[in-house]
Amino acid sequence: MTGHNKRFDVIIQKLRDSGHKITPQRLAIAKILSRSDGHPGAEDIHDQIKKDFPTMSLATVYRNIVLIKSLGEVLELGFPDGSNRYDGNKPYPHPHVVCIRCRKIVDPDLDSLDEMTKEVALETDFKILNHRLDFFGICNNCMAEEG
Repeated sequence: MTGHNKRFDVIIQKLRDSGHKITPQRLAIAKILSRSDGHPGAEDIHDQIKKDFPTMSLATVYRNIVLIKSLGEVLELGFPDGSNRYDGNKPYPHPHVVCIRCRKIVDPDLDSLDEMTKEVALETDFKILNHRLDFFGICNNCMAEEG
C-alpha cells in the first residue's frame, strides 16, 4: 500500500470513527488531500472536484477541509496574503520551502529539525508544542524562466 493510499484510509477511518457520513464528495476531497504533494488551496481542490461534482460549492469544500483538519488529518498553511494551502499527506508540523513567484511548495526532509527544536526549547525554557518553519525563495523552474 502506498503512502497516499494509507493516508486516504486513515482520513476515511477518522471520519467514520467520529460519526461522519462518507459521501462521494467527501471521498473525493479526502483523496485529493491525501495526495497533496503540491499543497493545494481550497480553490484548487474545488477546481479538481467540480468536473465530477459540478454542483458542489466552494463552501462545501471549505467545510470538509475544516472538518478533516479538526480531526488532525490536514495541516493548514496560512500566508500573509490571506491565502491558505493544505497538506493532508503530512498533517504534522514540518518545514516547507515556498517559491515566491509560482507559489510551489516543497517539503524538505531536515535531519536537524529535531535537534533545532530541542535547542529552541533549551534556549527559551519553553515546552515546544508545535512549530512552523518556512523558507521562501525562487524555485529552479522560475529561475530558468528568468533566463
